Amino acid sequence: MGVDLRQVVAGILTITMFVMLGQMLHRDYYDSLQEKAQGDAAHDMEFEGSRVSVKDSLLGAAEGSKGPWMDDNNDLNPCWPTLLSDEAVSSKGYVTFSLTNGPEYHISQITDAVMVTKHLGATLVLPDIRGSKPGDESNFEDIYDADKLIKSLENVIKVVKQLPEQVSLRDMAIVKVPTRVTKDYIKENIDPIFKSKGNIRVATYFPSVNLRRSSQDGETDPVACLAMFGSLELQPALNAVVESMVERLRTHSRKSGGRFIAVDLRVDVLDKKNCHSTGVVGSKTCYNAQEIAVFLRKLGFAGDTTIYLTQPRWDSSLNILKDIFPKTFTKEAIMPASKKSKYLESESSEYENVIDFYISSRSDVFVPAISGLFYANIVGKRIALGKPQVLVPAEISETSGLATDFISPYISKKNHLAYSCFC
Repeated sequence: MGVDLRQVVAGILTITMFVMLGQMLHRDYYDSLQEKAQGDAAHDMEFEGSRVSVKDSLLGAAEGSKGPWMDDNNDLNPCWPTLLSDEAVSSKGYVTFSLTNGPEYHISQITDAVMVTKHLGATLVLPDIRGSKPGDESNFEDIYDADKLIKSLENVIKVVKQLPEQVSLRDMAIVKVPTRVTKDYIKENIDPIFKSKGNIRVATYFPSVNLRRSSQDGETDPVACLAMFGSLELQPALNAVVESMVERLRTHSRKSGGRFIAVDLRVDVLDKKNCHSTGVVGSKTCYNAQEIAVFLRKLGFAGDTTIYLTQPRWDSSLNILKDIFPKTFTKEAIMPASKKSKYLESESSEYENVIDFYISSRSDVFVPAISGLFYANIVGKRIALGKPQVLVPAEISETSGLATDFISPYISKKNHLAYSCFC
């Protein structure tokens, strides 16, 4: 009888992991990780939560599927439409800003800019988009649907595509705004500057990347809800590329009902983070390809499960994951060949970041191997789309585990900011 090399590798891996994990207690979710990141401001990067029992009413097992898949939940609807004003009121002053650092930041930046504009009674100018490298700039309409954004906000603020020629950026006051800015903060700290200067440029900074809601937050401003969940959409050509990639992943997933998993796993980020114990037995700050593979197998996902990775290009450290899940892909394997020159070979990485974000939002399961704002905003997007199956990885000491025990606490505890906007 022939020997299947992949089965041998999988068996060795599983035995090895059992030995490694045998002395560990079953850990809860990613727990209270506080980590400082480099950037414009210190970011509190955290996963938090504890092992919980998820009620049957929250998620149901999908019938006729192979593996621990769960159904979408379409019971939530936007809470904000009836709370918005009937018309936008704008002054002669303008608010400008830029989108930076990737789509997970764009959502917060557009939300804060809209909030500031609304409560100043100003006019918002569509932003440019700036990548991480000097000179890496693009127009808003290269990535997002400008007409959709203008239309969605027409009853709240006035939005123009360009700053009038007579208004100079050099004369604008630059105002730093904390993310999740409030009406009171704007009135106290920004309004006096706006009245004095007439035009301002907003720069959002992130004291924390935590998107949990709390009793101290009070009611979420409906304008913020609209901006966060109802304004940004991909421009049609880029959206078509994302849809074609999602469809190709579903085609590979016929045996599991067209379902696939998206895993936010980027080798360069893992190398920089140096995944380590948090001090809690069995708890780690992040997870590599081997650990993700074992986690998914112990949850019962079959070897023919299709997996999408946010990793830009294939790396040899991912081979162990592909040995266990042969249908594991990165962008270059599933993007239409005719689109690669524009979206994969561009000097800008912005296209790739956006593609990762929206595929991760639309997958049947999302697994964050890395903490941060990408994870937090993907969860928010998925709550809005009715896709609550976000599984936070953990080291499972038993031979198997229940997927419902590893649902993100953002969802199992319903403490994500999105739950203030959907009801």
